[in-house]
Amino acid sequence: MSKTAFVFPGQGAQAVGMGKDAYEAFESSRAVFEQADEALDFKLSDIIFNGPDDALKQTVNTQPALLTVSVALLKALEGRGLKADYVAGHSLGEYSALVAAGVLSFDDAVRTVRARGEFMEQAVPSGQGAMAAVLGAERGVLAELCSKITEEGNTVELANVNCPGQIVVSGSAAGVQSVVERGKEEAGAKRVIPLEVSGPFHSSLMKPAAEKLSGVLSEVSMNDAAIPVVANVTAAPVTEAASIRNLLVEQVYSPVLWEDTVRYLAEQGVDTFVEIGSGTVLAGLIKKVDKNLRVISVNSIAALETL
Repeated sequence: MSKTAFVFPGQGAQAVGMGKDAYEAFESSRAVFEQADEALDFKLSDIIFNGPDDALKQTVNTQPALLTVSVALLKALEGRGLKADYVAGHSLGEYSALVAAGVLSFDDAVRTVRARGEFMEQAVPSGQGAMAAVLGAERGVLAELCSKITEEGNTVELANVNCPGQIVVSGSAAGVQSVVERGKEEAGAKRVIPLEVSGPFHSSLMKPAAEKLSGVLSEVSMNDAAIPVVANVTAAPVTEAASIRNLLVEQVYSPVLWEDTVRYLAEQGVDTFVEIGSGTVLAGLIKKVDKNLRVISVNSIAALETL
């Protein structure tokens, strides 16, 4: 039997003006933007709709902005009666998935990801951490190279296992630079591309941020999930609130197992993925995992009408 998964994008999918058509077209979507502004006590919606781009790219703004747009589009989608059998999100997108599954209220989610962004920016001094996309390397071989470089004294680890042939590494600036210099020869990479990011996300260097986030999450009310959430850390379904809370803390310093998540969902009979939020990043990754999967990106009112 055909099954559907709602999936939600993470940092990197943002664009100035995202979600504005939903704000203008649907009262339910407009209410989400207004909720975000009220919960955060500043006009996040103005940054989302008008920029400037530099302000939107700041992690402390990007994370609540992407969550807000995803939930606003989700509300428009739910108004059409569409439902999912599973939900999942890429890194930050996991919080959108948790709102969709009824685990977190939107107010709590948007305040939490704002704090998460602050903690992640504070965890490592500017310039001391880095990330890079490694194209064409096998996961096991690349992991071995990262372990070797880390043992040499420069931390670098797998951060995002996105799809076959696309893995992001994260760690100290020196460790990531070593992968840039040695990735082709020692791991069979075709290209290694340094990324413009403000920190070494999803690496062990983020543990100070995870500790602070744990304190925030301990005060947040969570429900058991009404729909199974496939977690980034395990690529396995979770519904219990206590387990979800622990996994959100681990997620800050653990790799995002996106390829594994897509494969798990396909094994459960999911053949349609609905990407809800800005851009089409996840659609591209999902198709690279399995080109036979159907992917629909709901990133605008026009896309919603097509659906």
